[in-house]
Amino acid sequence: MSRLMQTLLAALLVLPNLSAQDAAWRIDPLHSLAQFSVRHMMISTVRGQFGGVKGSIHYDPKNPMAATVEATIDCTTINTGEPKRDNDLKGEEFFDVKKYPVMTFRSKRVDVAGAGRLKVTGDLTVNAITKQVVLDLDGPTPPIKDTQGREKIGVSATTKISRKEFGILYNPVLEAGGVAVSDEVSIVLDIELIRI
Repeated sequence: MSRLMQTLLAALLVLPNLSAQDAAWRIDPLHSLAQFSVRHMMISTVRGQFGGVKGSIHYDPKNPMAATVEATIDCTTINTGEPKRDNDLKGEEFFDVKKYPVMTFRSKRVDVAGAGRLKVTGDLTVNAITKQVVLDLDGPTPPIKDTQGREKIGVSATTKISRKEFGILYNPVLEAGGVAVSDEVSIVLDIELIRI
């Protein structure tokens, strides 16, 4: 066998192993949440969450910087544990879910931030306004198989955003000074993914 044929055969044997590493995963909306917290009246913290998290990730553990993320969150699922407040948050002064029922995230760059940690920079769109945000991500975890034999991984991520930058301007001033709702919003994502 010629050296050229040997080289081609070796390349063909290696290619399946390489492609098996670069996998596509879809977000499992039944086991994924987007949570948020914001200071209220400068004395307490209000917490809430969104369900309806959907999307996909392409990830190669040997080349994490080539990963891509696309996700949507259903704004109509907002839940702070208080129905009246949830209705207010769905209204025009906040998420205006009749016009903008979902928010989206699309990654632009992924950087390694240490062992088991990544920084994912991407475009977050809320209320038709798009701003760049950076997610500090733990994971992905090593894959496991669930009771149905599906391969799964998990990731968690955190970030902070300015709600005013996304057009959420509600900001009554308190009689004693200060504001009713802080501008800074802390976000925590807990995401479970199924291999496609």
